[in-house]
Amino acid sequence: MNNQSLVEKRAEVLADSFNSGKPAFVAAGNGAAFTDVEGHEYIDFAGGIAVMNVGHSHPKVVAAIKDQAEKFTHTCFMVVPYEGAVKLGERLCALTPGNFPKKAFFANAGAEAVENAVKVARYYTKKTGIIVYDNAFHGRTLLTMTMTHKVKPYKFGFGPFAPEIYRMPYAYCYRCPFGLEYPKCNVYCAEYLKEEMFVGCPPETTAALVAEPVQGEGGFITPPPEYFPRVAEICKENGILFVSDEIQAGMCRTGNKLFAIEHWGVEPDMMTIAKSLGAGLPISALVGRAEILDSVHLGGIGGTYGANPVACAAANAVLDIVEEDDLPAKSEALGKKLWTAFEAMKEKYEVIGDVRGKGPMIALELVKDRVTKEPDKDAAAAVAGYAFKKGLILLSCGPYGNVIRCLMPLVITDEQLDRGLAIMDEAFASLQK
Repeated sequence: MNNQSLVEKRAEVLADSFNSGKPAFVAAGNGAAFTDVEGHEYIDFAGGIAVMNVGHSHPKVVAAIKDQAEKFTHTCFMVVPYEGAVKLGERLCALTPGNFPKKAFFANAGAEAVENAVKVARYYTKKTGIIVYDNAFHGRTLLTMTMTHKVKPYKFGFGPFAPEIYRMPYAYCYRCPFGLEYPKCNVYCAEYLKEEMFVGCPPETTAALVAEPVQGEGGFITPPPEYFPRVAEICKENGILFVSDEIQAGMCRTGNKLFAIEHWGVEPDMMTIAKSLGAGLPISALVGRAEILDSVHLGGIGGTYGANPVACAAANAVLDIVEEDDLPAKSEALGKKLWTAFEAMKEKYEVIGDVRGKGPMIALELVKDRVTKEPDKDAAAAVAGYAFKKGLILLSCGPYGNVIRCLMPLVITDEQLDRGLAIMDEAFASLQK
């Protein structure tokens, strides 16, 4: 079938709300590119929304999947366990920040990891309140949809929502919610957390604060260096657990660190990990202090498919690639190239109001005017649309839909990267015609 016939069949059999952004149906993928059913090749700057950090069909991942699938594909770890899950847990406990005993738990998706982080935090602290942030995205289940900020399309019409979720302003320096300017502000947004605790979410009833170190769907908003150390300190002083949501920003996405929060030198009480952990297979992890995870009674957390053996094999292969292929170094080098290219584009095109992120997790915020900073959602859509016609997959995001984000596989070749950046440059130039 060709793309158009598949578009028509998709509309016939799949829910309209289960939408697809691009009308190209993938037939095969390799590294940082894929080919559709009509033979058109696309350079992938989306990476399956941060899932393909090691690239499409990495041979080590494919070999691990095949090997495990030929042995067995499922037993339910809670019924009959197997070595792959234990090995993965051991490695993640060693790799996550914090020189203290840790334990892990596995589920299927990022939202499940976040749900369980909240469950465990409430159980351990015997408190119910959860602090989240403006522009956060944590998932689409009832609880994680509540924790997510943006109403349309994620929450609209799906209420009522889960209780005891409290929202705080984030360190969005480009659009400071307090009208201040960094560094003159002395990172007031962190201090505001302490003030708000004694008004809307008191420490006596607040279990945890959940934060994306670099917000994903929220627009790659990246706090300054002082922010998270102060937030973590305030949490510790008030008996509130600090949870780092690394689902989009983790697995070397932000440069020479495996996890984004490491750039701030913070050791979270718990971390949620998913997306690129499985290189396309559904697996997520909750890793945290042993005494916190062990506080829950037997059977209190679990799931039929959690720690699926094939997904664990893929995740262990990903960790092998991280080490053997020095993925952090590749990420750091890629980030430097992207920063240079995007700063040059900002000099050329007035529509680019801000360049931000960490390492190669970089976004461009588009505005109609650099002084007023009026968001330009139409420009973002036009850039992504132009790029698609030229063979480049781009994603937009942000509270106003005016941010172009880059999540290309970290194994992208120089030729693919240069071609992709050239298409982006053409796309921005086309806005001026």
